[in-house]
Amino acid sequence: MKKTFRGGVHLYEGKQITENAAIQPLNPTGDAVYPLQQHIGRPAVPVVQKGDTVLVGQRIAEAADGLSASVSATVSGTVKAIEPRLTISGNMVMSIVIDNDEQYTPVSEIGEERDFHDLRNDEIRQIARESGVVGLGGAGFPTDTKLTPADDNKIDYIIINGAECEPYLTSDHRLMLEQTDALLGGLRILLHMFPNAEGVFAIEDNKPECIKKLTHLTETHPRVRVCPLKTKYPQGGERSLIYAVTGRRVHSRVLPFQVGCIVHNVATTIALYRAVNESTPLVRRVITLSGDAFNNPGNYEVPIGTNLQEVVDLAGGFKQPPKKLIAGGPMMGTSLFTLDVPTMKTTSALLAFTEDEVGDAKETACIRCGRCAQACPAQLVPQMMVRAVRRGDIDEFEKMYGMECVSCGSCSFICPAHIPLTQSFIYAKKEVADKRRREKEGDKK
Repeated sequence: MKKTFRGGVHLYEGKQITENAAIQPLNPTGDAVYPLQQHIGRPAVPVVQKGDTVLVGQRIAEAADGLSASVSATVSGTVKAIEPRLTISGNMVMSIVIDNDEQYTPVSEIGEERDFHDLRNDEIRQIARESGVVGLGGAGFPTDTKLTPADDNKIDYIIINGAECEPYLTSDHRLMLEQTDALLGGLRILLHMFPNAEGVFAIEDNKPECIKKLTHLTETHPRVRVCPLKTKYPQGGERSLIYAVTGRRVHSRVLPFQVGCIVHNVATTIALYRAVNESTPLVRRVITLSGDAFNNPGNYEVPIGTNLQEVVDLAGGFKQPPKKLIAGGPMMGTSLFTLDVPTMKTTSALLAFTEDEVGDAKETACIRCGRCAQACPAQLVPQMMVRAVRRGDIDEFEKMYGMECVSCGSCSFICPAHIPLTQSFIYAKKEVADKRRREKEGDKK
């Protein structure tokens, strides 16, 4: 029986568009732009100045704190500017701009082989930190921090998240098939760090080739297994995944390592392997280009910092101008009004559609059908939560466990009245977080 969680929704997958498209590398010629905020912590601190010559793999910004992450150059060339630039989030973020010399000259140490067996855990964490590795599934949580639990011996599970539950996205699917050795190598590093842990490849059953290949390659490994999951959104959400694989529950005030689990995305695990075993910092990532507006939808490996418009042009452009652009998946991604923004570490996909079906939907009155509550993977009651938010009663929202919302969008998707539930909860969660911060600051005075 396939493992799963309570709630969730069944979506049109759209994966057939690109799931058989092998990864193709793209080498842009335009400027590379590196926002200093590509993670959840404080912005990274530049260590280069305008006019400096840089090489691929050279660190151009250092982590500012424990939740920050370093940034490495992904092209060779000259630092053109350090200035605010527009990002996928719609915000202007201080960024390093490099004039690409189109030579892609690397620093000398890139590619040097290391044996992780010779490294202590703190050395592996430092390598991950200096290499700028973060969660590539979208969260941007620094990998070195995630690999630093209170007690290494109390980690029971290393879960490699191969669910890729968002519609249209297939980059992790292709990585599991094409870069399997690096993926397995990354898991070996993690099992070396946590000697009491079991390694689990958690993969939705709409990827039978991946399940078959990884099962075959790990069948004799005593500490590794493949766990097929039922295809359902948001199966790849960290809390849903942990529950499906282990039966353990995680909530907003508990981190996964506190219940003995560490979860890493497929791309993150490969990036860790490249950093540790091949002395290669995070400089490129695979993104899916999909949707009916593309001439050549597929999976493309691009240098981080590449302008999205250039990615589209190198991949063959559009059949016709799209009406809807999304960075990431359609459920948790970000709608774009321009492609003049850089590819970031957390950019997993660019979707382009000739019609905007969601944008044309009109909100009507709630009919109390309860579908939102049935779909909620956190077992909340969205119809009551949204009433509190619209009354401006943030305290009531908090009492309804609103901070447990994972912003997956399942409630908004299933709502026949087209009420923007998720957007309301994102706003309310920010208000609660701001209130808690003010209260904490007040207690210190």
